[in-house]
Amino acid sequence: MEEILISVVQRTLVAGTPLLLGTVGEIISERSGILNLGVEGVMAVGAVTAFIVTHHTGSPWLGLCAAILAGMFISIIHAFASVSLQSNQVVSGLALTMLGLGMAGLLGKPYVGKPLAVKINAMPIPFLSDIPVVGPVLFNQSPFFYLAILSAIGVWFMLEHTLLGIRIRSAGENPKATETQGVNVSRIRYLSVIAAGGFSAMAGAHLSISYSKSWIEGMTAGRGWIVIALTIFALWNPLRAVLGAFLFGGIFVLQYMLQPLGISPNFLAMLPYLATLLVLLVGGLRDSRRLNAPAMLAEPYRRGER
Repeated sequence: MEEILISVVQRTLVAGTPLLLGTVGEIISERSGILNLGVEGVMAVGAVTAFIVTHHTGSPWLGLCAAILAGMFISIIHAFASVSLQSNQVVSGLALTMLGLGMAGLLGKPYVGKPLAVKINAMPIPFLSDIPVVGPVLFNQSPFFYLAILSAIGVWFMLEHTLLGIRIRSAGENPKATETQGVNVSRIRYLSVIAAGGFSAMAGAHLSISYSKSWIEGMTAGRGWIVIALTIFALWNPLRAVLGAFLFGGIFVLQYMLQPLGISPNFLAMLPYLATLLVLLVGGLRDSRRLNAPAMLAEPYRRGER
């Protein structure tokens, strides 16, 4: 029984890791006032880039670095459209998703069915991984898991206790006041969107070079949209995102646990997205001020008008 419990919790943490990475990035972007609905597309670009580079170089770490750079680069498109052109952020984000998914499908087509020789495996932490029950669950995980947890804590500290974090939050709350303090709001928003792209691409890389070692089109499987819901669920707080990400990771694992009971596979496949809709519905019924949403989220900033 203990072994089954450990296995279930381990798989839950693995399934929640890409969700946490993506959510941390989305929180940075939205705290600066930029809504990014392109997470799904950036995750796909990160996944295919990591796989292709790893396939040709034999180094998954090099693949991870390439994925992060690719995610940051493609996110510049959304930053340019949202900040410089002041276009509709919803339309720009959706366009980024379609562009990313299309690029990933095109670039990854020759690699379908070609497994990697190496991938990023679990990295047990000496001594800590030997602790009964807790050790195998928390301290015998992929480096992506450790990175996701550290990122959530680090970004929370940055947003709440550093000058950079104050500037990011101010850009999303009152950009005019921020600008009068000598802060370049456009630069802050650009950097926030680009950083979010790096986190989303990292989440995608986890899927192709750690969670599995193969590439298939559509392997992000809607996780980018779940990230959007988790950002609301977490109330734009990276620490709350840890709970939400692994809760949804457990829902993913629940699909496989319920299959032997004869429940329809189609219904089980719907569970994560039903939960996503529920989170969005609950969030929509609550006062946005109580939700702590950035006041200028998805609103373009035009100097001299606000």
